[in-house]
Amino acid sequence: MSETHAVTAADVAFAYGERAALRGVSFAVEAGASFGFVGPNGSGKSTLFKLLSTILPQQAGSITMLGHDLLRESAAIRRRIGVVFQSPAVDKNLTVLENLRYAGLLLNLGGKELKMRIDEALAAAVLTDRRADPVAELSGGLRRRVEIAKCLMARPDLVLLDEASTGLDPAARREMWKVLRAQDNLTILFTTHLMEEAAEADRLMLLDEGQVVASGRPGELMEEVGGQVLEIETVEAAALVAELRDAFQVDAVQVDQTVRIEGETVQELVPEVMKRFGDRIRRLHLAHPSLEDVFLHRTGKRFVVQDPEPDLKKKKKRRRS
Repeated sequence: MSETHAVTAADVAFAYGERAALRGVSFAVEAGASFGFVGPNGSGKSTLFKLLSTILPQQAGSITMLGHDLLRESAAIRRRIGVVFQSPAVDKNLTVLENLRYAGLLLNLGGKELKMRIDEALAAAVLTDRRADPVAELSGGLRRRVEIAKCLMARPDLVLLDEASTGLDPAARREMWKVLRAQDNLTILFTTHLMEEAAEADRLMLLDEGQVVASGRPGELMEEVGGQVLEIETVEAAALVAELRDAFQVDAVQVDQTVRIEGETVQELVPEVMKRFGDRIRRLHLAHPSLEDVFLHRTGKRFVVQDPEPDLKKKKKRRRS
């Protein structure tokens, strides 16, 4: 592994029975960088997270983390990483201090060392003045910072976060990232479906159906799409595509009931498009490319995230109680 890389992966594949979740995924993460795995439902990002956090056994390909081979040295990797899951992992019935104390005991810490680690974690997560507060009384953003503090108790070199900011408001999300980025030389790997969060990463990787569709610095990826994106919503998308191509010699494409045109001078088309086709247009939107546009540009489909289906079994159990 290169000394500048905390993680390297080559041709990683994983399948649940006959269903392939990852198909030849390769990437490299520089030490001290934040690296995002971004994708819609079923893209493979959660499977990749489970592999990197050593929850799932490696099936194919190679992964090196912090100088250790994941297949042969997973125990050594676990000692040097921290994990923050999407599901809450703090006890609401305990105080902030009690949560951290129990986390330290699980790390086999005690005495002065345990106290020092707790104080370090509280300071790092900006929670020192909240140490005696019951977690149940904290906001969602503060609870997430308690989880980050628990993670930092082990003094990890690398932290993995699985949709850790889901459910947080923008202010709480910014505070969470402020805490993480303040840690010296900490490498951060995270999964997310929030494009505004992904755009703040040093580098990111867009996944779809288990494959890498784009990888690089967010700004550079958006620049690849072009200067601007014009979207025209209409009930006559197919017909309008043909007419726009003929009238303006542009590469118009149809996506659902929307016509898209990308280019450096797209804004110049707006007056003429409205003049010629205004009565057939429901909505017209002009903007600089976003990461959603990058995904659409590479896959030909929109970035859609679906809410998880309700657990019917749990609902039935609640009715019986």
